[in-house]
Amino acid sequence: MKARTRSIPRIAVVILGLLQLAAGDPARTKAAAAPPSDLAFGAYQRGAYLTALREALDRLDHGPNTAAMTLIGVLNQNGLGIRADLAKAAEWYELAAKRGDSAAAVALALLKLDGRGVKQDRAEAARLFEQAAKSGDALANYNLGLLYMEGRVRPKDDKTAADHFKRAAEAGNADAQYAYAVLLREGRGVVVDRAAGAVWLARASAQANLDAQTEYAIVLFNGDGVPKDEAAGAKLFRVAAERGSVIAQNRLARIYFTGRGVAADPVRGAAWHSLAQRQGLADPWLDDASKRLTAEQRKEAEAMAARLIQDPMFAPAEVLDAASTRGQ
Repeated sequence: MKARTRSIPRIAVVILGLLQLAAGDPARTKAAAAPPSDLAFGAYQRGAYLTALREALDRLDHGPNTAAMTLIGVLNQNGLGIRADLAKAAEWYELAAKRGDSAAAVALALLKLDGRGVKQDRAEAARLFEQAAKSGDALANYNLGLLYMEGRVRPKDDKTAADHFKRAAEAGNADAQYAYAVLLREGRGVVVDRAAGAVWLARASAQANLDAQTEYAIVLFNGDGVPKDEAAGAKLFRVAAERGSVIAQNRLARIYFTGRGVAADPVRGAAWHSLAQRQGLADPWLDDASKRLTAEQRKEAEAMAARLIQDPMFAPAEVLDAASTRGQ
């Protein structure tokens, strides 16, 4: 089974993760008089967004607090408890970023990158990512890696990109783990090391990165940098297929037709092939294999595909547990 062509994910807009208000606050004053630092964050976690806003504003009454500023920015950006206002969110992020808050710097950089709520300024976004990366921020390092891969506001430099991806990967960022794995396995900016790349794919896959799950399933199935395990690969293909990966749906269809890693089930194979086709992935081999089904089997496959669209988890897990490992 061949691996698909891999690419580094594009720069993505994410909802900012928050820290406790007591953390990372170099500009904090009058701490002793401040209310409990976790009130705003706790309210945010409970979905009590207006309470979170009130608590964050009250925290600011006791002196500058970058985490409170960042939280207010998040509430404005995402319209949580209040009307969404990207421009106002950017203002709060900027206040916190100027005081050294790395999370706010990343959030502001992401807005400037795409010109959402502020004038687009990719160069300033890169500077903000660099500011946050100095403190080890994983998301900042990941996005810097993407900018160096892209080669627009920073020189195209796979080696520097790999360094930033590695820092973010080691800090636990799943997207960076996948990106670093790709570079390791292809030898881009680093010495090729397919085994090490497989390790990072496994870590990203364990964090439910969909691209990594698909890639790692291919790695397991083929024994590429890891011991060959078709049954384990088939199980992971199933996970990724259920989450909508067209590559995984296609591979799973082939697996069911050939009976490698699972008990052969051409009807189920035809159903997954149908789902992959609906996402635009053609496969003449599977077309021919599906044509060999009886009229009754084709009808059953169509019904199965319809149920999968409504509920991917309908199929019994025992199908994969009864795996076989037929030779090539």
